[in-house]
Amino acid sequence: MYDLIGDIHGYATPLKHLLTRLGYTERDGVWQHPERQVIFLGDFVDRGPEQVETVRLARAMVEAGQALAVMGNHEFNAVAWGTKDPGAHDAFLRPHSEANRNQHQVFLDQVGDNSKQHRDMIDWFRTLPLYLDLEGLRVIHACWHPPSLQVLSSYTDAQQRILEAAWPDLCHKDTAAYDALETAVKGLEVPLPAGAEFYDKDGNLRRHIRTRWWELECLTYRDLAMVPADQIEAIPHDPVPEDILPGYAGDKPLFVGHYWLTGEPKPLNRYIACLDYSIAAGHARNASGGKLCAYRWDGERELTKDRFVWVTD
Repeated sequence: MYDLIGDIHGYATPLKHLLTRLGYTERDGVWQHPERQVIFLGDFVDRGPEQVETVRLARAMVEAGQALAVMGNHEFNAVAWGTKDPGAHDAFLRPHSEANRNQHQVFLDQVGDNSKQHRDMIDWFRTLPLYLDLEGLRVIHACWHPPSLQVLSSYTDAQQRILEAAWPDLCHKDTAAYDALETAVKGLEVPLPAGAEFYDKDGNLRRHIRTRWWELECLTYRDLAMVPADQIEAIPHDPVPEDILPGYAGDKPLFVGHYWLTGEPKPLNRYIACLDYSIAAGHARNASGGKLCAYRWDGERELTKDRFVWVTD
């Protein structure tokens, strides 16, 4: 059976506390359990104080067969940051802009920009699959969106790992491949009705909203919008067309991370659970931190609140 663990963001000490609480022990440098296996939901790096140790710990578990893992958007960004763009002289797949550097600087400071250790981590990130479709459950970092996964099948191998030659296509904007990758690792965005717009947390004018795509009922744009609280009134209450959200059949439980939830952990619905409960909140907001959260899955089809386990930082 599996213990699924949400976004860690360089908080290795809470991760060790959580593994201990789940009954894992460290032997010969590898955390292990006699009967269970971890699945990491991605976002090992950026923000926290122990990013090198976090990657070392998770990688050791994966390579020893004690864990599985999927790629988060921060691992994707890390690879793109460190990979030259073959179509542009002296440029990288993720532009080295001030904004991108600020997001990634804490990791670069800890690992050593372009050091042997840095390049080795990037090589490991490349091996992480975009999703897992296992017997009894599914795992993806942000959004299970079948049309996007169909597009991505042309850019991944049989284990859902990004093909080496596919990285430039997935990093270049305004393409179906780029949009599919963004949906899988960052979430589903939909356009607002004509004339509707809002400002994001950085003051940028937006005409698309990131959605609570897991909602199962027919809802309005405002019901689904993940926008700053002071902008919610700008989102219309018009119904969302029925074909715009992916839905979810519920034939297997699905686990995601990414969404910086707060409060007491619980399923998003009967079949879907998010395990990102903002362990890095203290770093990002200069406030008290959140939770590092796990779900103990024992084969059940419908998810329940009592299976969540967490620690605080």
